Amino acid sequence: MTKSLVASLLLAGLAVFGSSSLRAADPDVVRLGNLKFAHYGAVSYMKELAPKYNLKIEERMFAKGVDIVPALIAGEIDLAASAADGAIAGRAAGVPVICVAGFAKGGVRIVSRSDLDLKSVADLKGKKVGVARGGAQELALLAELSKHNLTWSDKGDKDVQIIYLAYADLNGALLQKQIDAMCQSEPQSSQAIAKGWGKEMLKPYDTPMGEPVRALVMAEKLYGNRDVALRVMKCFVEATKLFIDKPDVAEKYVREQMFKGQITSEEFKDAISNSPFTYDITPEHIQITTDYMVKFGVGKIDQGTSKAPLASTWVKVDLLDEAKKTVAAK
Repeated sequence: MTKSLVASLLLAGLAVFGSSSLRAADPDVVRLGNLKFAHYGAVSYMKELAPKYNLKIEERMFAKGVDIVPALIAGEIDLAASAADGAIAGRAAGVPVICVAGFAKGGVRIVSRSDLDLKSVADLKGKKVGVARGGAQELALLAELSKHNLTWSDKGDKDVQIIYLAYADLNGALLQKQIDAMCQSEPQSSQAIAKGWGKEMLKPYDTPMGEPVRALVMAEKLYGNRDVALRVMKCFVEATKLFIDKPDVAEKYVREQMFKGQITSEEFKDAISNSPFTYDITPEHIQITTDYMVKFGVGKIDQGTSKAPLASTWVKVDLLDEAKKTVAAK
C-alpha cells in the first residue's frame, strides 16, 4: 500500500469520525400539558424555541388545570402549566411533581351582567354566580365571599348560588342571563366586557391570597435529570422574557396561533393587563393557596386532611434562578 493511499484512507476516516462527532444528538422530548388562555402563551411558545436547546416540546391542551392531574399520574406529561390550585391538588393526590416557576399572575375577574346594578361582592347575595370548578377562579371567588361573610352552595339554599360551568360556557350563560355574574379567566372576561353584555365588578385580589400565580410544575423524574431540566427552564425563561420585552410578538402569537383570530387586539391587551407574564413563584404563596383550598374543600383537599402538601417540600426554584442568570432575565 502506497503512502498516498494510506494518507487518503486516514483522511477519509477522520472525515467520517468528524462528521459523526459533530452530528447533533437527537433532541430530548418533553411532553407539555397546557391550557388555552392568553396568559399561558409564553409557555406555549416554548415549543418554538425548543430546537435552540436541543429539545422537542410536544404540547397537549387541557380544559382546566386539574384535568392534567390524571395525565401526570399516568406519566404522560413531563411539564405542566396550571393555576396553583391544580398543581397543589395533584401534589396532594400523590403526583410526583415539583413546582419550578410561576408564569403569570392575576388573570381573574368577577364580571356581572351589564343590565344589573351589582357593584360589590355584598351585592351578590341572592344571586347566581357562575364559575369553573377546581380552578383559580373558584378559589378566588370563595375567598371573596368568605371575606364578605356570605355563604354559598350549588343548591340555592345559601346566600349565593354557585353555578358550576366549563370556562367555555360561562360567557354564554351570562349573555343568556342564566347567571347574574361570573368569576372568569382571561381573555374570556375581557371579551364579555368588550362586547358590552358584561361589566367588571372587581379583580378579586384583596384577600390574603392576593393575585393568583399560575404554576409551572415538572415531573420529579424530569427535575432529577439536571441537564434536560435546566435546558427546559432556560427555554421557558427565554420565551417569557421575549413576551415581556416584546408585547407585539406575544400578541401576534397568542391571537394568531393559540386563538386563530378569535380575540381582538383590544381584548388581548386588556386580558394581559390583568394577567401579566412572570417567572417567579414563592413557597409562601403556594402555602397560602393550599390553606385556602383546605378551608374551602377546593380540589378535593378536605378540611383537616393530612394530605395537604407543605409548600416548602415541593416548591423548588433553583433551576429557575440559574436559568434567569443565563438568559439575563430580571
